[in-house]
Amino acid sequence: MAHTIGIGCDHAGKELKQLISEMLKLTTNTVVDYGVAADSKTSVDYPDYAAAVAADLSNGKLDLGILVCGTGIGMQITANKFAGVRAAVVWDELSTKMAKEHNDVNILCLGSRTTNHLRACDLVKLWLESPFGGSRHQMRLNKIREIEKKVAALTAAHN
Repeated sequence: MAHTIGIGCDHAGKELKQLISEMLKLTTNTVVDYGVAADSKTSVDYPDYAAAVAADLSNGKLDLGILVCGTGIGMQITANKFAGVRAAVVWDELSTKMAKEHNDVNILCLGSRTTNHLRACDLVKLWLESPFGGSRHQMRLNKIREIEKKVAALTAAHN
């Protein structure tokens, strides 16, 4: 199944983002680049790039997202602020499969300083190919959606 995939990075993730983008362009997926140019030498703030990808996924402009920074952690934290986003940092095959099977992760976060770049490409492929488990896992995702709604209502009430 072909997807529209947004890919973003900060300065630490630009080489890995480029490698993943090139790999994805060899598939039937459409890649939308939100990241730092490979030749850029400027330090940038990861929340800006994570927010751009997560907002477009939350609004239905993207099917999936991939975010890359030094560890992936900052990208994950930022992306998970958006409704409907389920972002996770992965580092090996088990974390990747479980992120998809149990949590239907729609934004994959990778650390360019913590994960071998070729292995990261393999993890992206595994994530795209792994099925969501449904069943009891869907019930848990429904609970997460209900929590998102409660948080949004609380936030609106305080503004």
